[in-house]
Amino acid sequence: MKEKLLLLHGALGSNVQFVELKQRLSTHFDVFDFNFAGHGGLPLQEPFTIDLFVQNTLDFLNQSGLHTIHLFGYSMGGYVALKLASDYPGKASKIITLGTKFRWNPASAAKEVRMMNPDVIDQKIPAFAATLRDRHHPEDWKRNMHLTAKMMTALGDGIAMTKEEFNSIDHDVLVCIGTEDHMVSREESAETAGYLKHGKLKIIEGFKHPLEAVDKDVLAAICVEFLLEA
Repeated sequence: MKEKLLLLHGALGSNVQFVELKQRLSTHFDVFDFNFAGHGGLPLQEPFTIDLFVQNTLDFLNQSGLHTIHLFGYSMGGYVALKLASDYPGKASKIITLGTKFRWNPASAAKEVRMMNPDVIDQKIPAFAATLRDRHHPEDWKRNMHLTAKMMTALGDGIAMTKEEFNSIDHDVLVCIGTEDHMVSREESAETAGYLKHGKLKIIEGFKHPLEAVDKDVLAAICVEFLLEA
């Protein structure tokens, strides 16, 4: 029987982004994915919070009859995976994060929020705006972005996970960061891997932040090696 693996998407994302990766992993795992509230066309729930997305994950696991399961979280999805492991340790097995931002403070949150002006994106990056519009239809992608920005501000204002919460996680965790990722620093990734009891850092040569830009064969191989090692 194959081991089970759940893929968690990032902020502004949806499970559609996992199609290629899921195909490659399905040889080795029973692979599952879903959309967080307000993503991929699901109704918006306000406010967006990490706790909301953890609850979405618990609901999906319970409705699907899944118990302990491996987790792969891309970007915000990695943060949700670790928060789930901290709050509900019995639900997670091994965990992989990719391109997850861990260092939240007022300055880092403000930097992220500055890049999340939907009207500017509509004007300056119309192709990206069209992608988001299609990805979240029939819901309003601009509202999604506004709620995401408010969540990031709240993380920066002090509700982010603490060193003690990371240290409470008793699972094997692989923290992955690409050498060309300009949204997440190698330093914060290494720092968080060090906080984890069983954390390891994996620096992936050439990987950028956008999931669409990473080599799915390389990523799948990393997942298989880590999740299936004895």
